[in-house]
Amino acid sequence: MPARRTLRVNGLPDAGALRDAAACVAGGGILIFPTDTVYGIGCDPDDFQAVAAIFSAKRRAAHKPLAVHVAEPDEARLFARVLTVAAERLMHTLWPGPLAIVVERAPGRAAAAACDGATLSLRCPDDAACASILRATGPLAATSANFSGKAAFTGKSEDESMLPDADLAIITGPTRGGRESTVLDCTSNAVRVLRHGALEEAQISRALAGCEGVSLVT
Repeated sequence: MPARRTLRVNGLPDAGALRDAAACVAGGGILIFPTDTVYGIGCDPDDFQAVAAIFSAKRRAAHKPLAVHVAEPDEARLFARVLTVAAERLMHTLWPGPLAIVVERAPGRAAAAACDGATLSLRCPDDAACASILRATGPLAATSANFSGKAAFTGKSEDESMLPDADLAIITGPTRGGRESTVLDCTSNAVRVLRHGALEEAQISRALAGCEGVSLVT
């Protein structure tokens, strides 16, 4: 992988930065970008070679799929074979936000991101810079931009040597969050917490309140 090129942006990425991001991903490259929680490292969700490069750069276990990040909640529907009542409610009430939902994957979509698995994690971050990048690049298969087992990069006080190799990094300053997203299994209406994160269980319970046949399993 070539030496990382870094674009430092004050506020929203300009047209030039967005063109560079889109070209990076379209060319099979790896992009580091801000989200509402921590910085992410992402690529085309259908590009097996690019996904493999992310695993290598992060020193990530090969059996751990990436999440598909989208700019708008409706984009997530393209990647799901079916959405449960619970998934629909959470998308409607808590997206954009620091929440990833695991759903049944639509055939032929994001197989690389899912490591060819039957399910897929979907995420719609609540960050204007991130959304502008995702609109330019299209959905990204991504995970946190850090070496596996190490602290996440938030752009606050960390050294950028903490970042894994990538083709392009867009650095917009500190992220608003710092704790990684909460991950929920929404393949059934018995919603399970797979990873505790920025979104608290009380917020999830409130979002699901009154949703017939839906429960939160903790």
